[in-house]
Amino acid sequence: MKKWEIQSKFKVQPFGSAQVFDSEAFEAVSLSTLSSRPKGPQAESVAQTFVPRTQSRGTRGDKSSKFKVEELVRLLFQNRGIKTKKEIDKFLNPKLENVTTDSVGINKKQLQKAIKRIKKAIEDKEQIVVFGDYDVDGICGTAILWETLHAMGAKVTPYIPHRIDEGYGLSLTGISNIKNQIAKIALIITVDNGIVANEAVDFANKNNIDVIITDHHVPSKKMPNAYAIVHTTKLCGTGVAYLLSQEFKVQSEKLKMEKGDTHLELVALATVADLVPLIGANRTLVKFGLEKLQKTKRVGLLELFKEAVINLKEIRTYEIGHIIAPRLNAMGRLEYAMDSLRLLCTKNADRARNLASKLGSTNKERQRVTGETVSHAIDGIKNQKEKIKKLLFVAHESYQQGVIGLVAGKLVEEFYRPAIVLSIGEKYSKASARSVSGFNMIEFIRGASELLVDAGGHPMAAGFTVETVKLILLKEMLEKKAHKLIDENMLTRLLRIDMEIPLFYVDTELYNTVQKLAPFGMANPEPTFVSRNVVIEDMRFVGRENKHLKLKFKIKNSEFRIEAIAFGMGDRASEFHVGDSVDIAYTIDLNKWNGSQKLQLKIRDIKP
Repeated sequence: MKKWEIQSKFKVQPFGSAQVFDSEAFEAVSLSTLSSRPKGPQAESVAQTFVPRTQSRGTRGDKSSKFKVEELVRLLFQNRGIKTKKEIDKFLNPKLENVTTDSVGINKKQLQKAIKRIKKAIEDKEQIVVFGDYDVDGICGTAILWETLHAMGAKVTPYIPHRIDEGYGLSLTGISNIKNQIAKIALIITVDNGIVANEAVDFANKNNIDVIITDHHVPSKKMPNAYAIVHTTKLCGTGVAYLLSQEFKVQSEKLKMEKGDTHLELVALATVADLVPLIGANRTLVKFGLEKLQKTKRVGLLELFKEAVINLKEIRTYEIGHIIAPRLNAMGRLEYAMDSLRLLCTKNADRARNLASKLGSTNKERQRVTGETVSHAIDGIKNQKEKIKKLLFVAHESYQQGVIGLVAGKLVEEFYRPAIVLSIGEKYSKASARSVSGFNMIEFIRGASELLVDAGGHPMAAGFTVETVKLILLKEMLEKKAHKLIDENMLTRLLRIDMEIPLFYVDTELYNTVQKLAPFGMANPEPTFVSRNVVIEDMRFVGRENKHLKLKFKIKNSEFRIEAIAFGMGDRASEFHVGDSVDIAYTIDLNKWNGSQKLQLKIRDIKP
């Protein structure tokens, strides 16, 4: 059963006579089944009805009864677990200097050991390789460490493994390829990988290559026998690399002379793209990183923004997550991610322009391939004779490794079940998995480690390699385990709502107040509100294939009007009509178009 979960009571008291909007006065009851969930990014927006426990609600349709903004802000903070004055001040006024290796739990002894080894390599002119990953996090972190060490005079080369030929992370194949390309390697520094690369580290040690691991993924029971491990799960991989690079900047007179911090903008890109929680240190890094990104001088990023038709001054977390990151990720998904790294680091305008164009066209091809694979996977699940299981396990020879993670995410949106999608190979098959809230995917996968070649990731997203001959056995084991472990409540799509307010309270002051909580993202979602009994004054389709709805709402017996956009809800247009009174869940947005701007609602759900 799906429901809205309203987190706070919000009391409205106009002219001294209390009219209480009791946000806990309604229980949501689902009208639709799991098999009829809507598609697209707004898949959690599902038609529901309500069983009222009390009918007391205000109907006033003017702004004469203004609420106290301070009370609303207090409730928004309360919903995010921020209660004391000190906690609120720390949230609203973060300080970059408070983000340190100590504050995020990086082992000081291991950190100092890593720093000393890197300094020795620089002094002795040893060959260093910065070994990254093919996603935004790995690419940005590699750029930061390579630029830092290069500026210090190090003999350093960046390296991004090929997804198909070498696979994820530090590997025997990757190290062998590096040895064939670069002579006399003395030190490998990983970025965004390595914490589970036990075999690869042992191989490097046997070849007289020291390995320093910088990573943020969840470690396995046995840690690699690396020279040093700089690790925390509180940041993204680029965040770890950034703090390591900052240690050198503090100690290097040459680096101190450089103007500004050109790396913080890359930390913002990676932190948002990697979907780490935007609280604490991550929120601080993104907040200040966005300011740097909006003033970036990196010609590669500037050309990429032109290609994507993005206004530099208006880049926020949405633009990073939905427009910039997919382009940077596209190369690693379908081709070779070194071109994304080159884009970030180049100082040549012509080369930047060509690379930005290549990333843009590759991303379009990635969209096509993903769309075809998602359709194939969904059709296969819907057309199977047996009932849809609690765990979705989909595998096919035609699935490209670079998009299976995206496909798994789309399956979770469609069916709201943990999903594992595999690209079947002749000898080995690669898998990517996405989860639902409350189900630890990496822990679940590691429970079948005896059948796996390797596995790594996070509670919500993970991946593994398995011998193809063991696929059927693995599928049976995981489906059986999932049936026991997954509670039906985990399969309930929940839309968390901050509070219920009258629609006429939506104005510029409320919008500006809400924006104080930005940047928004994982663990710090944009505040969502509910307003009841609003009237649909206008409704029309917009977008390709009538995918979205453009609406205008009004309040009965009032002149108040406001427009809204409901992304991905075109297929629900038959559920409500112009003139209907509905309840709406929404966030507040500032729509900018052709030099003008006005408030609009972004609809999360509508209930007739």
